[in-house]
Amino acid sequence: MAEGNGKKKVLITGGAGLIGGVLIDRLGERYELSSLDLKEADGVPSHVASLDDLDAMQPAFAGVDAVVHLAADRSAYAEWDSVLPNNLVGTYNVFEASRREGVKRVIFASSNHATGGNYLDEPWSLVGSGQFDKLEAGAYPLVDEDTMIRPDGFYGVSKAFGEAIGSYYNDYHDVSSIHLRIGWVISTDDPTFSPFALSLWLSHADVAQIVSLSIDASESLKYGIYYATSDNKWKIFDISRAKTELGFAPEDGSGDDFVEGPPPVRDR
Repeated sequence: MAEGNGKKKVLITGGAGLIGGVLIDRLGERYELSSLDLKEADGVPSHVASLDDLDAMQPAFAGVDAVVHLAADRSAYAEWDSVLPNNLVGTYNVFEASRREGVKRVIFASSNHATGGNYLDEPWSLVGSGQFDKLEAGAYPLVDEDTMIRPDGFYGVSKAFGEAIGSYYNDYHDVSSIHLRIGWVISTDDPTFSPFALSLWLSHADVAQIVSLSIDASESLKYGIYYATSDNKWKIFDISRAKTELGFAPEDGSGDDFVEGPPPVRDR
């Protein structure tokens, strides 16, 4: 279904948001991009509709090869009344619209928060609090994709739901899906304001790379879940599966240095 120029047609839900803007900027030459959001996105054709209105949003999916589903209430502390329409109903609608319009692959922006309950336990609590002196880099266990689902809020619950409904649509409706448990994409692309950010950082270059790899992954990859952070020194999550199965080769990685402070305004 690629355009006559050979480029795949890729719809980004949430194209007017932070990660959507990064993808448009960095992948706009590689794909025929479009956006579905509550407002128009800069630089690409945009369909304006709410994710909780299936009939209104479905036209955006016509003729599309792949969907990158970013749109959601992105607050890790979102309340149920917002998570239900924006993250749960909205994600169902994305998969259902994809089924109806014959879209073959959805790349779902899952989250580290699907297993964020592990932040309560050592050694990962030591990483999050910056107690690096109590750890040896590379010598403590990491959370991987085989670790049980352990959400740290309704937002994390909604991301686990997205992974589950993607499995269902793959098995019963032939909609492939790749689920990226994204760490933290920061508006300034600078994680040095906290140890937690150092651990979770996914740089702009690396988020564009792993999304592109997911779009272009072999048709034989019908379903997959992958942690997605840059190659940071003080990791919590294991990114080796993304490296092995998707060919992810992070360009960036954070070190030790941070000055404790609030996140950039856009990321709060």
